[in-house]
Amino acid sequence: MPQPKKGRRLGGSASHQRSMLANLARELIEHERIRTTQAKAKEVQPLVDKLVGLAKQGDLHARRQALAIITDRDAVHKLFAEIGPRYEDREGGYCRVVKIGPRQGDAAPMAVIEFV
Repeated sequence: MPQPKKGRRLGGSASHQRSMLANLARELIEHERIRTTQAKAKEVQPLVDKLVGLAKQGDLHARRQALAIITDRDAVHKLFAEIGPRYEDREGGYCRVVKIGPRQGDAAPMAVIEFV
């Protein structure tokens, strides 16, 4: 099985990693703030920045590209209707990752990722 050469593995196969990052991006778009591990937060941040960049374009092709990554139509609609226009004047860096300390059960380093 081909393994991705860049980035963190986050356990599992490449398809599992893609679906996990798509789900994290969808949850971040819906709730605008999520709590997850530092590794997952740092890995999903460039994906969400790319999706906001697509939302700023606002055309049909960009919407279809976003739907290829996130298959939830309601989340993509919120991305293009609310989040994209909010960052019209900003060049990049749409999310921030804030470290919040270790998790109680297994001491995994946790973080909050949110829109700026």
